[in-house]
Amino acid sequence: IAEKNFTVVTEFILLGLTDRAELKLVLFVLFLVIYAITLVGNLGMIFLIQITPKLHTPMYIFLCCLSFVDACYSSAIAPKMLLNLLVVKGTISFSACMVQHLCFGVFVTTEGFLLSVMAYDRYVAIANPLLYSVAMSKRKCVGLITGSWICGTINSLIHTISLGRLSFCKLNAVSHFFCDIPSLLKLSCSDTSMNELLLLTFSGVIAMATFLIVIISYVFIVFAILRIRSAAGRRKAFSTCASHLTAVTIFYGTLSFSYIQPSSRYSVEQEKVVSVFYTLVIPMLNPLIYSLRNKEVKDAMKRVFGKNGWINKVSFSH
Repeated sequence: IAEKNFTVVTEFILLGLTDRAELKLVLFVLFLVIYAITLVGNLGMIFLIQITPKLHTPMYIFLCCLSFVDACYSSAIAPKMLLNLLVVKGTISFSACMVQHLCFGVFVTTEGFLLSVMAYDRYVAIANPLLYSVAMSKRKCVGLITGSWICGTINSLIHTISLGRLSFCKLNAVSHFFCDIPSLLKLSCSDTSMNELLLLTFSGVIAMATFLIVIISYVFIVFAILRIRSAAGRRKAFSTCASHLTAVTIFYGTLSFSYIQPSSRYSVEQEKVVSVFYTLVIPMLNPLIYSLRNKEVKDAMKRVFGKNGWINKVSFSH
């Protein structure tokens, strides 16, 4: 594909998770099921929040945005991955690779910011319940969500533009199932030290800053909960944070393991396994975590899909 004098590479070959045909079929079925559950779960969460007036609060507005981001960033990876599992040689054009990298970067960074915003929201709700609606006004919610998207877009654009300026010659086989930046940097015949520095600096700083906001918020949340006199009140306050805390732990744990490490310790096979988790499994888990561990969401689901809910209304109408 590439000729002498650094002829521009027009496409990459995505080697995927395995080259064994029998395993490809099994993985296709598995990931198709995971992706279907991801879409149904996240879009279902958005639908449930939209049609339930009781859930029209800042906490669930942020959760609605989180579900949208999860559906989007899984969709940036899964369709191409599933298609490549059905063919002998999975390819992706250079431009499509850059677009995939850009979209994934925007969504995954935005998710990190949204999780930190949601931690701050939980602190405000527990520390100042009487002033919650004032402190987290609709205007402030929109501002925090917009800011998360802007930061995510800027971060992804920086990495994608710097990646697009590199030269790729001779080697075009990406040892991954999507256009992951560390895998692409290993193929470049240009000096990638600046890209590695940008990756470590921007992604590292953003991950640490957003995670620090979460930690500080939860330190204050713990102190606020300890000031609540009744045991029932403390349990209720903690239960509103349990789902978010679970989602944060899974997200930051896998992402930091994947990206915030020196290139000398980078293992392709290890990275592939971790990547499956944060690109496909986490977006599937988030709606399940929030629906199974959140009383208000469970109550809303019972009202919509329960004995007197939407499903029975539809069946009786026929």
